[in-house]
Amino acid sequence: MSKRLMAILAALTLMIGLLAGCGQAKSGSGNSGPAKKTILKFAAQADNTPATKALISAYNKQSKKYKVEWTQMTNDSAQMHDQLLTSLSSGSSEYDVISMDVVWAGEFAGGGYLQPLDSLMMKAGLNKDQFNAGSMASGNVEGKQFTLPFFPDVGLLYFRKDIVSSADAAKLVSGNYTYKDLGTMAAKYAGKGGTTTGFVYQSKQYEGLTVNLTEFSNSYKDIKGGLQTMHNFTTASSSPKDLLNYMEAETATSFIQGSSVFARNWPYQYGTIKAKGDGVKINVSQVGIAPLPNGGSVGGWLLGINKNSKNSAGAWDFVKYVSGPEGQKILSTEGGYLPGYNALLKDTGVQKANPLLTDAGFQKALSTTIARPVSPKYSKVSDTIQIAAHKYLSTGTGLDNAVKTIQSAIGK
Repeated sequence: MSKRLMAILAALTLMIGLLAGCGQAKSGSGNSGPAKKTILKFAAQADNTPATKALISAYNKQSKKYKVEWTQMTNDSAQMHDQLLTSLSSGSSEYDVISMDVVWAGEFAGGGYLQPLDSLMMKAGLNKDQFNAGSMASGNVEGKQFTLPFFPDVGLLYFRKDIVSSADAAKLVSGNYTYKDLGTMAAKYAGKGGTTTGFVYQSKQYEGLTVNLTEFSNSYKDIKGGLQTMHNFTTASSSPKDLLNYMEAETATSFIQGSSVFARNWPYQYGTIKAKGDGVKINVSQVGIAPLPNGGSVGGWLLGINKNSKNSAGAWDFVKYVSGPEGQKILSTEGGYLPGYNALLKDTGVQKANPLLTDAGFQKALSTTIARPVSPKYSKVSDTIQIAAHKYLSTGTGLDNAVKTIQSAIGK
């Protein structure tokens, strides 16, 4: 056989092999089904409304590349903070996207645990003015944006408008009342309409206590008076005996089950009542909303991307969806959360599903917000406030020492 013929046969053999390989690859690809989605881990607090579950389900349904799995964290803010900090500071990539209280953003960003979002926002055509100003400011550190809104928050007073007189209700909604007035109403109405207690709020030794003392003390302008007023509620016959163990969940449970006439809580409580889930024994027609006497603390939760995430592109895709119009609309309509995407505040669909946005008392609350202490070492400041305040509230002694300790912590 000539060398030329041998070369031709070899070339034909190679070509046949390549064609067969291509056919097999094509056949195998056709049998493998759709590409497997990349898993994104989302660390966020538990949600007793259907909103977060619906949000994740909607995202997963529309995404061709990613699937979000929700790691449900505790509703105890201090515990959640410590769990996240332990994970982030170790350089772990176990979470891709994290939910964080507005007061943690500075600490986490300053520690180098979060990925800056400025360039990502620019490429996506997003600007800060599209989002809730307070939320954006809370996540802006040294001129860089590290977060987008999960949901903004503001402290509110809930009351049973089917129990409270129309005159008292009007007084509450106007905001022209004091905590002393609220105490008088709590004693007056406790026990009516199937209730057992008057006013409930967050009084356990955790972040919620710092939030409430901020409100009772009028942003620490009157620490002594604020602590005394809180102690009056602690010892009032119309208050539950275990008030010093109340967090958001206990407060919400008391109100939605019809046990309390008044409750200080966040907007999500309205969503819980609206959703009419297990344990909800009242309906929205029985619920009134009012601003708190000295204004409600600005709160809320933010979304950030773990700097060590191995799926940062997917993490940004999810954050962008949640903070954008689609995700924020789900959170607002399904859970009663405030939309952090500003255009939705005037969206008729959102307003229809979330009457809070057009409620006079709620609008008044939005215009009278106050802030917690601002500090780069906020966690330490808050811990000091909680310990000093709770010790006084538990014993009724050491008021002056508590005031001095808190003044020192906040730099006054």
